[in-house]
Amino acid sequence: MGSLVGHVAPGFGFFIIGLWHLFNNIRLHPRAPSSYSSLPWFPAPRIRYLELYVIFFGCSLYLVMELFVGPARHQPLDPDGTISSNHLRNFEHSLVALSFLTYAALAIVFDRVARPAKACSRALYDLTRLVGATAFAQELLLFHLHSTDHKGLEGQYHLFLQIVIFVSLTSTLIGIAVPTSFIIIFVRLVSILFQGIWFMVTGFMLWTPELMPKGCFLNNEDGQLIARCHNDEALRRAKSLVNIKFSCFLMGVTIFSISLYLILSKIYGGKVEYRSLDTETNDMESQNISKQIIKEFYSTG
Repeated sequence: MGSLVGHVAPGFGFFIIGLWHLFNNIRLHPRAPSSYSSLPWFPAPRIRYLELYVIFFGCSLYLVMELFVGPARHQPLDPDGTISSNHLRNFEHSLVALSFLTYAALAIVFDRVARPAKACSRALYDLTRLVGATAFAQELLLFHLHSTDHKGLEGQYHLFLQIVIFVSLTSTLIGIAVPTSFIIIFVRLVSILFQGIWFMVTGFMLWTPELMPKGCFLNNEDGQLIARCHNDEALRRAKSLVNIKFSCFLMGVTIFSISLYLILSKIYGGKVEYRSLDTETNDMESQNISKQIIKEFYSTG
């Protein structure tokens, strides 16, 4: 992960998954707002587990790249079988990928168990969300205790990344207890989308020499390119620029997400958004729509 591709590739994955979930949840909510309940993942029209396959094989490829392709000897161990200091980050990054790989694999297993026995489907999908929360917790822990320098420019980017991951983690855990809260799910999905964007921004800004802040440069340290600054003043300026960038991207992602909600709600909401004073009738209609959506989820693929 300590490279441009190592940040941009997983960042693009987070971005696509976040956008896919954001689109589907916004599309789902207006159809039955009073009985809305988020799904842990969404089946594709022709390949039911396409989303989970993308996560599984993407993480598998990343593991191979980190442990066997990236290292100079195509394996991360020293001749005596120990982990060398300059490959500690490879194992840290690999564990993050392994966490999300495990999530995708268990999600498929849980779904195969839940589809025939629909009585336990709610509990199994809650477990799917819990495994997802565990993956975010693992990601947050490893980035917080990262062997990479936390005081330099890269550490500033990772500090903001940890904040976004923490939002993903807490909103996922709250979503287990309150799966019908659209705003909680919306915050979680926006944070996942933002995670992907910030990963990509970090990759481009830290490993593109032309984008280095004034007074900073890329230094080769034990085969790893690390962003360094000539003096404390240059480092303070570079960190301040990171703060400004994060604030700008945060506002941009917020505006984009809310705009997407307004546009898709208008397209998919139809007349469901407007409700009469007959609450009992409306509740029955919402429940019927909700049952239809769940039925579609089970029957897809």
